[in-house]
Amino acid sequence: MTLTFLERRPVIAIAGLACETSTFSPARTDAPAFHPRRGPEVIAEYPFLNASTALGSAAEWHGALIGHALPGGMVIRDAFEELASEILQRLEVILRKGPLDGLWFDIHGAMRVEGIDDVEAELLQRVRSVIGPDVIVSASMDLHGNVSKNLVHQTDLITCYRMAPHEDELETKERACQNLVDILKRGPGRAVRPFKAWVPVPILLPGEQTSTRIEPAKSLYGLIPGVTKVPGVLDAAIWVGYAWADEPRNHAVVVVTGWDAQPVSENAERLAHYFWDCHEEFKFVAPTGSLMECIDIALASPSRPFFISDSGDNPTAGGAGDVTWSLRRILSRPEFQNPSGPVVIYASIPGPGAIDRIVQAGVDAVVTVTAGAEVDHVHAGPVTLTGRVHAIKGGDRDAVVEAVLKVGSVFVILTKLRKPYHHEKDFTELKLSPRSADIVFVKIGYLEPELFDMAADWRLALTPGGVDQDLPRLGHQRIHRPMWPFDRTFPQAPDLHAHLIAPSNEPLLS
Repeated sequence: MTLTFLERRPVIAIAGLACETSTFSPARTDAPAFHPRRGPEVIAEYPFLNASTALGSAAEWHGALIGHALPGGMVIRDAFEELASEILQRLEVILRKGPLDGLWFDIHGAMRVEGIDDVEAELLQRVRSVIGPDVIVSASMDLHGNVSKNLVHQTDLITCYRMAPHEDELETKERACQNLVDILKRGPGRAVRPFKAWVPVPILLPGEQTSTRIEPAKSLYGLIPGVTKVPGVLDAAIWVGYAWADEPRNHAVVVVTGWDAQPVSENAERLAHYFWDCHEEFKFVAPTGSLMECIDIALASPSRPFFISDSGDNPTAGGAGDVTWSLRRILSRPEFQNPSGPVVIYASIPGPGAIDRIVQAGVDAVVTVTAGAEVDHVHAGPVTLTGRVHAIKGGDRDAVVEAVLKVGSVFVILTKLRKPYHHEKDFTELKLSPRSADIVFVKIGYLEPELFDMAADWRLALTPGGVDQDLPRLGHQRIHRPMWPFDRTFPQAPDLHAHLIAPSNEPLLS
């Protein structure tokens, strides 16, 4: 007996590629960097889709392919084509087994591929060519992603994180899936599509000025739960956008989704106006300064450990991770040249050749190695280090091999491939104790939760690199102007009227 749509569990596929991509970094991202997951591996990535959970049992979930790369440089075109083609092939296999009702599009939103603008919309357009126009698509994104009108037009449900740092990542992805299941319970195809109100906002700020830990972002994002409780509204989302790429789609966006056009549009505009009204109030999440100013403050402070963000080369924002500009200056400080000086940890600098030499020499050996600037040599050349090998560790997902070289009083972490250092175990597994260090340098922007809780005090050093916090000096050419903070005066107030897309996915109001 054939079950009707409402009698059977909906069938939902999962696909997506994610890579936060700086167009100001000379680095390139290849296919293996996405660590692709296929079929059952996809389902296993998300604990909320376990068959024992209510959501996992509410639908028949099929993994096509997902790939999440560490943020970095431009994605090589052939790499994208390879992965995108496999997604389409795997969706075709799923479709051959029976009808497909929904698709969860798991993306970041700030990926840049050689020769393709708005690549997430391009990927979804290709996916639509396989799954057809009637499959309901729910997208989940990073709030630092970019939402073009084309992308929101092709999705039916779209949401993003509400916290920066992204402590609600899994919660957001679960919400995207739950919304999709709930909407499919209403019936098949186009008949159940909600309204979407899209409002572009001419603001493009780095995450370090829009953290939800502080005002005004804290209050801005604090409005979202109230909006979602408005009758006729299903979801509300605010994107800050991605500041380190130069594309026309790079700017802030508000999207509200729901069943009643009027509250959907009105609340989208209300959020957009609140965002714009406080645009001059966004400040850095921590006190800032030049690298040397931050070091001087740290040395004079009694607070320990004192963290300093080497923000311009942050690999979790898209930096190459091998800029040596800061490390060179740290090692030149006379305070750190004596082995008994202040205990300093520096995380980190890639050097494949240096790692090979260190591994060959072994722990406690004194070696001279050269590292860094193999990818980004615009800001400084390679750095040569002579020191004692403190620790060696293999098997890391990102770094592959890590080593610690003590140079003077500085414990320099070297890696075979770049790696972000966000967790205490990242240090302790290398026989380092960040809690008892005097100063800890990390290539990061705002401190991730574990580091933030650990730091007695911290500063954000405004250092150069592919994700420079001083946005105007990067040289954007393709973003829409005027745009805050690139432009400090606007000839007229921005147009913050909602672009409403009707349930048919045809533009209702442009």
